[in-house]
Amino acid sequence: MDFADTPEEAAFRAEARAFLKANAKPRDETKQVNYRGHITDEEIRNARIWQAKKAEAGFAALGWPKKWGGREAPPIMSVIYHQEELKFDVPNGVFEVGVGMCLPTMLAYATEDQLRTYIPPALRGEHIWCQLFSEPAAGSDMAGIRTRAERRGDEWVINGQKIWNSGAHHSDYGILIARTDPTAAKHKGITFFFLDMKTPGVEARPIHQITGARRFSEVFLTDVRIPDSQRLGAVGDGWRVALTTLMNERVVGGTIDAWPNPRDLLNLARMVEIDGNPAIEHAAVREKLADWYVQSQGLKVGLFRTLTAVSRGKEPGPENSIGKLVKATMSQDIASYGLDLLDAGGIVFDRDVSPLNMMFQEAYLSSPGGRIAGGSDEILRNIIAERVLGMPGDVRVDKDVPFNQIPHG
Repeated sequence: MDFADTPEEAAFRAEARAFLKANAKPRDETKQVNYRGHITDEEIRNARIWQAKKAEAGFAALGWPKKWGGREAPPIMSVIYHQEELKFDVPNGVFEVGVGMCLPTMLAYATEDQLRTYIPPALRGEHIWCQLFSEPAAGSDMAGIRTRAERRGDEWVINGQKIWNSGAHHSDYGILIARTDPTAAKHKGITFFFLDMKTPGVEARPIHQITGARRFSEVFLTDVRIPDSQRLGAVGDGWRVALTTLMNERVVGGTIDAWPNPRDLLNLARMVEIDGNPAIEHAAVREKLADWYVQSQGLKVGLFRTLTAVSRGKEPGPENSIGKLVKATMSQDIASYGLDLLDAGGIVFDRDVSPLNMMFQEAYLSSPGGRIAGGSDEILRNIIAERVLGMPGDVRVDKDVPFNQIPHG
């Protein structure tokens, strides 16, 4: 595989680099700029400003139709832009879910009038979107949701609870799946909706994480009434619509660098000492760095495989589960090793004192969640075994059983 830019890609990279140089400051590698803590109102304002600049310059949604603010560019252009943006200190963590996952689903299923209403302001950063899929009782089985939507005339009345919803407490809109037919098999009785997060009966409560952050929420839905016009896809066909969202999540997740990554560990190894010498001079440290660098390059090649499939009109295959499994485990291992290098300094939870703004302390506490979010390790291993390696599947006693007859407790 040739990783060199084609002339077209090189020209686009130069354009992206020029835009970033004119509008953002280069990243200081000695500082932790991907801090995954509580997003403040000021950070949201800055993110909105940055999103508007990207949209105006045509970098906000490169693969989208030109009609809706995109360039209809091949997926590799999004990767190139992301590679260049990583070199600059720019806001992140606010619009990735909306622009990367929610709005592509709207583009696929919403009406022309709905697209005119919702797409332009979201792309300009005026509206933030969230994803209301996961539930407390469903675990990694997304089809096991119990939030119910009952039709009453031209309206739907929704009751239930969602959890681990990124940024829901500061979102304007959300996409949602709910069970509309409990007598159907669990994958077939689901319907897909979108809603205003300020609709009466919607309550988003931020979840206080062990790191002190509040990036996720649990969302309670109590007699929430929405019109049938806010349904995407046919009644009972919500699983198929949700797969569109998940397909885009795979692509977005693939472009997000592991955190912390080998580059972060390299920076730390240059800053701390072992027995009076820089840690980077020790063979054992270099060996660890080499192993994780090789893994990161494997993730890079896997991403290109995914993008190649998407560019040819195919859906990303189950092999993407390998990348997510490797990335989540690698990030946790790097965070743990970073604390080993910090020695007693690893217990210091002070951004002004600890190297790299206590990146490794915060990552050590948050990284276990990465092995659950987007599919737990166990679920991913099952997918890899069954759908990639062709091994016999697990016994599934709930297959084709009406959802309301599946035992639960």
